[in-house]
Amino acid sequence: MEPSAGDRFLRLLIEHSDDPVLLEAAVHAARGRSDLVAALPEEETRRHTRALVRGVLAALEEGAPGEEVLAAAERLGSDRARQGVPVAAFLDGFQAGRAQLVRALVADGRRRGVPDAALLDGVTRIDEITTVLVQRMVHAHRVAELEMARTVREGRVQMLRQLLHGEAVPVLAPLDPSGTYHCVVSEVSDPAVAARLEAGLTAAGPGLCGLVDGRFAALVARLPDPRPAGPLLVAAPPVPPGDVAPMYALGRRALRAGAGAGLTGTRELADLALLAVTEGEPELGALLAGALLSGLDPDEPFHLELAETALAYLDHGGRIEPTAAALHVHANTVKYRIRRFQELAGRPLLDPAGGVAVSRTAHWWWALRHWAAGATG
Repeated sequence: MEPSAGDRFLRLLIEHSDDPVLLEAAVHAARGRSDLVAALPEEETRRHTRALVRGVLAALEEGAPGEEVLAAAERLGSDRARQGVPVAAFLDGFQAGRAQLVRALVADGRRRGVPDAALLDGVTRIDEITTVLVQRMVHAHRVAELEMARTVREGRVQMLRQLLHGEAVPVLAPLDPSGTYHCVVSEVSDPAVAARLEAGLTAAGPGLCGLVDGRFAALVARLPDPRPAGPLLVAAPPVPPGDVAPMYALGRRALRAGAGAGLTGTRELADLALLAVTEGEPELGALLAGALLSGLDPDEPFHLELAETALAYLDHGGRIEPTAAALHVHANTVKYRIRRFQELAGRPLLDPAGGVAVSRTAHWWWALRHWAAGATG
């Protein structure tokens, strides 16, 4: 009995399924279309090509791709992802190999008298099968990419945690062991907000970011300009990776102090030094408040108003006009409040000779902050 046209095409495929010349042509076509595929060992491409050709043949015989050929397609997609070949590059190679096979089969079929309708039907069935295989390959490629990205990300965040905690750990990419980095800390724990901060901080140069101790932290080679607004970030001066642990500890202290003072945006660690030290020694603050502010009553709202005005006065270098602007009051109001404060405290805020002694001002500032915090608490 004369075989049907469809059977003749299938027989043609069977004859060519192990044809080394045809397989080599497909392999070379795939490697020629994609430089990244060509960079792989040739036997690697040959192995996948042979498996897929046999799988397509089996699918034509059975009517649909079986688990074996689907698994082969998934292995190809996964392998290419792990080899660093982007999905577009490996699909270019796959389609080039497929086109080479189809052209050779159609040309040989015509030489053997297989009707064009049967060839078209066969090619259509091949395209249906390869479409399913491409979907499996792309899915497997993306899954493998996500797994690798997660693994790499977790490894890098673990390195960040170890560096910030002072553990001895090899400094790997994206950090440079010979480079210097700003340690940036925050109170941000929301992953979505952390992702936005990471994008902003790493836009200016390489860095490493992640959640450490439940809060966003980063090591960045350069701070962005302008500095990010929004939640409070404390940035330490740049140091080598092996020296970031002390900066992290200091930054956390300054961050707590700055958050307590209601600060926002990006702040230099050095600018918060006094705030961090005074907030870390509440007992000394209480002693100073007791010595300097015994004449003020924490239950009296007007006394709290006087203390806040005196604190703003010190923050603005003993200048009336800037203090009034900061408090949104008239300059005469500031003068009156400072006079009443000094009467109650029993001593002047500034040096009577007109100077501003560093220790005197610092003691007043520290005592006022401690007293005001207790009065409002």
